[in-house]
Amino acid sequence: MKRNNSENAYKEAVKYIPGGVNSPVRALRSVGETPLFIRKAAGTRITDVDGNHFTDFCLSWGVFILGHGHPAVKKAATKAIARGTSYGIPSLQETELAMRINKQIPSMEKIRFVNSGTEAVMSAIRLARGYTGRNLIIKFDGCYHGHADHLLVSAGSGVASLNSSSSTGVPDSFVAHTISVPFNDKNAVQKVFREKGKDIAAVIVEPVPANMGVVLPKEGFPEYLREITAQYNSLLIFDEVITGFRLAAGGAQEAFGIKPDISTIGKIVGGGFPAAAFGGREDIMSYLAPDGPVYQAGTLSGNPVAMSAGSVTLELLSGDGFYEELNAKADTFITKLKNSLYNKEIQVNHTGSMFTLFFTPEEVHSFEDAKKADQERFARFFRYMLANRFYISPSQFEANFISSAHSEKELNRFIKVVTKFQE
Repeated sequence: MKRNNSENAYKEAVKYIPGGVNSPVRALRSVGETPLFIRKAAGTRITDVDGNHFTDFCLSWGVFILGHGHPAVKKAATKAIARGTSYGIPSLQETELAMRINKQIPSMEKIRFVNSGTEAVMSAIRLARGYTGRNLIIKFDGCYHGHADHLLVSAGSGVASLNSSSSTGVPDSFVAHTISVPFNDKNAVQKVFREKGKDIAAVIVEPVPANMGVVLPKEGFPEYLREITAQYNSLLIFDEVITGFRLAAGGAQEAFGIKPDISTIGKIVGGGFPAAAFGGREDIMSYLAPDGPVYQAGTLSGNPVAMSAGSVTLELLSGDGFYEELNAKADTFITKLKNSLYNKEIQVNHTGSMFTLFFTPEEVHSFEDAKKADQERFARFFRYMLANRFYISPSQFEANFISSAHSEKELNRFIKVVTKFQE
């Protein structure tokens, strides 16, 4: 496989961009590779600057549920660009997309658009604190909620505690009000509430974590979070930046039948453009400026190009049978994949059209379980898949995604290649 152009592009990039990349995982250091530089993408295929083609299972970290460059989405974006790319003034596209989101995720009674998942979560946390008048936030080990200072908390050791920051440049005082506990551990959650319940503003959780790899909640765990937050008059925040519009039209909350107080969404909602949102109960959202005392703003928030692409994307996803067909295709694929990996000490965690291969003989139900996976073995696997022209998410602790554009032929070839992986 030719790599000269990507390697030269990387050498040039590192002169001007820290590490040569604008998001650390793209550097591919953990898997022993140098970055690919992509020239174009269409459907399930990405093409690098050396002309190599790869079937993409990362899909811009879950953005492209319809595949890259869906014609209807491209058309909507192109029309929007012709009218102007940013106004800094309200547009009809913002209301249209907000209405579509509300229809598919009714718990988001009112919605505020932002430009990234990090921004959505940061704003949701500020809103929760402003609404409740409390400071403490509970999160879960291994759940990633963006790189806002107060959420960069190191994974716990299995005992709920106030944690130190996990990034240089973040003072410990910034995370002093963030408590991280093990995912799927009701007892740990209960212990924190018993000790500090009157000070807890909110619990934030990825209803299905995807940033320690896909880890499914144990039966009754999401319901328990809804119950205990209601009991203590705290808010429940569902971080659905990844699961929103991925597992179902209404995200994980539809799949689980749970109504959170605030939700954050991203990835899919922008149709491939930078967009995210947070929203929730009307009485909570009324605390946002200009109606209330919680300030939040953004120059490019509600960008008309992203709003137009997002509206068409959600319209396509709301078509009859879309999720039934996509999830059925994914279920068949995962069943075949698991059968092909029998006795290979590789766990396949999945829900809907997202999945992770954990290189461990043990089942994975928490971040502690995920950390036992063999990262060196995964790195060898990533390089092997790349050599066979598959691009998967380049971290043991991330999800892979299936789109409506993936064909049965592509999925079967993926399984065939995986089966032949040699240690």
